[in-house]
Amino acid sequence: MKILIQRVQNAVVVVNSQKVAEIGKGMLLFVGIGKDDSMEDVERIARKVMNLRIFEDEQGKMNLNIYQIHGQILSVSQFTLYADTKKGNRPGFDKSAVPEMAKAYWEKFNDLLRENRLNVREGVFGAHMEVNLINDGPVTILLDSKNC
Repeated sequence: MKILIQRVQNAVVVVNSQKVAEIGKGMLLFVGIGKDDSMEDVERIARKVMNLRIFEDEQGKMNLNIYQIHGQILSVSQFTLYADTKKGNRPGFDKSAVPEMAKAYWEKFNDLLRENRLNVREGVFGAHMEVNLINDGPVTILLDSKNC
């Protein structure tokens, strides 16, 4: 499982000209599920997201987690995080999970965050989405469940 985290001042998801989700200060998560991922990966990466200290303390150091700033999370499914670009110029997506598995794992991931008292909004699985954000920092971090 791969998650591209962007620390944001705010973020919005629009589908078919309709705003479907919006957050203030927090994390925008682009969530990719690989075909070799397991529920263990989902649980491990959820714990990492919950405890990741990427928000600044009073001294300006990244020392606070999402709970400590009372932040929000916007979770957007994104199979393109598993793009394979080794051959040619057109990405392949053979390493991405099939849609049924990806949706179930993405939903479980979001549920785990909610079960741990986090305010989570979601994009629309499988939809063409417009994502607008103000990146704070900028801070952008890539997590891979196989390495965390």
